[in-house]
Amino acid sequence: MKTLKNIFFGTFILWMLQSCLPSGRPNMDFVRQSEHDFKGAKFVSFNVPVFMAKPFIKKALREDGESEEVINLIKKVSKIKIMTVDNGNKEMLNEYSKYLNNNDFEEWATIKHNGENVNVRVKQNGETIKNMMITVNSDKELVFVDVRGNFTANDISKMINAATDK
Repeated sequence: MKTLKNIFFGTFILWMLQSCLPSGRPNMDFVRQSEHDFKGAKFVSFNVPVFMAKPFIKKALREDGESEEVINLIKKVSKIKIMTVDNGNKEMLNEYSKYLNNNDFEEWATIKHNGENVNVRVKQNGETIKNMMITVNSDKELVFVDVRGNFTANDISKMINAATDK
């Protein structure tokens, strides 16, 4: 019976860790729903297992000297998806923008820093923000981050202010 429990537990752990593996396919809805064929674009995407990542993220933020207020925002995150695109183009950004507009995302911030543009858009349900899409656009690479959780407008403002103060 103990062996069966160990096998089950080991299988469960492997199943949970499989989401950490990078994939060569896009994991964002706007690419899957697009009518365009993004030939030449190279995708790397993965889902971050939040229950495993939270302790590491909190530790890294503490080491970087972040306030406990910002660190506590990590508790509100329920899911994170990340997708990087090499050889992305303006057409892809236009598709992304159209997807966000059609799905009721509001633009909250655009930050320009060292030739990169960081864009933050959110989807609200009343006072609660359920979804935050962050885009980092540079000349060579695009990074899309889909963060889901239960945030308030004040939480997002704190995060943006913490990022711009550095």
